[in-house]
Amino acid sequence: MTTRTLTRPQGLFFEEFQPGDSVESATRTITETDVVNFAALSGDWNLIHTDAEYSKNHMFGQRVAHGLLVLSIASGLAVRLGFLEGTTLAFRSVDWKMQRPVVIGDTIRVRLTVEETKAMPRLGGGLINFKVEVVNQKDEVCQRGNWEMLVQGKS
Repeated sequence: MTTRTLTRPQGLFFEEFQPGDSVESATRTITETDVVNFAALSGDWNLIHTDAEYSKNHMFGQRVAHGLLVLSIASGLAVRLGFLEGTTLAFRSVDWKMQRPVVIGDTIRVRLTVEETKAMPRLGGGLINFKVEVVNQKDEVCQRGNWEMLVQGKS
């Protein structure tokens, strides 16, 4: 599989993506503030996320970041790479698995690989199917799945 760098200051056009292209994001440490702010924003105050004493007796032994918080941070890390800037027309779908907990203090990064491209000229570009993995500081995959995006074509 060929690996090309996908990063650049402006977004890539549909025609510039090739299956096998891959990139890895910068890292981001999950904080207690992240968890509390997400709980407030989403209304999800589940004790496994917000109560340290309760969580000590839970299967993970500590508070766990919301799965959807981690997915949201993964999206932000992907956008920071720049290759989607200004050329993404729509985020079409997400197929997502949460395999391993992310806890406060974990440092995550995102790996994206172009799995498939499909031209859609009538929509002004094409669909890109990305294989996405959220990886922690131990290089363990915590979440994974596929993101499908409609990306603008050159013409």
